Amino acid sequence: MENRGAQAFPVLRWVGVAYVVTWAPIYLTYWDKEHFLYLCNVAVLLTCAGLWFGSSLLLSSQAVASAVIGLVWGLNVAWGAVNHGQGLMGGTEYMWDASYSWWVRSLSFDHLTVPAAAFWGAWKLGYDRRAWTFQSALAAVVLVAGRVLAPGHNLNFVEKELVTYRTWGPPPAHLLFIWAVLVLVVYWPVHAVLMRVMPAGQRQQTSP
Repeated sequence: MENRGAQAFPVLRWVGVAYVVTWAPIYLTYWDKEHFLYLCNVAVLLTCAGLWFGSSLLLSSQAVASAVIGLVWGLNVAWGAVNHGQGLMGGTEYMWDASYSWWVRSLSFDHLTVPAAAFWGAWKLGYDRRAWTFQSALAAVVLVAGRVLAPGHNLNFVEKELVTYRTWGPPPAHLLFIWAVLVLVVYWPVHAVLMRVMPAGQRQQTSP
């Protein structure tokens, strides 16, 4: 895993630590512990780790992972803000649930700040061409873990997908469907664009 150490982000790495130290206990208190298996929450932890270690691979993979999801989340919340909490699709209803303090709900704006930090970090260190493969493998592990460890929670839509709320076949088939959508529809286009527009990481530049 390519990294350049603490000198890569001397200030931002500490911002990441401060955020995780604040965010994790609050999530553990107000949400179920299973929520840490959401891919967006995995992205928080890995992006902060990428900033701490100066890892191009971690930051690049989370740029791939969080770009489309962050955009969809932001559009959904914006739509809900002008339509009395009715988003374009499901997944953000909790943002209008007054039973949770506004400052707890506001932590979910990391759907926007995490992609920004990951993109900035990947640009500064160079985009790691292994990001898509790494994130695809990670997503497979997280999806299976969510299905096995938190049945009934529909983490990452492993039981019913987001648009039609359907289950596509038996559990293995549905998991494969969700994974394929993530890998081919959500991750691959971002990876293809970043391959073109971002400088390559040092390791890729010097490889024969």
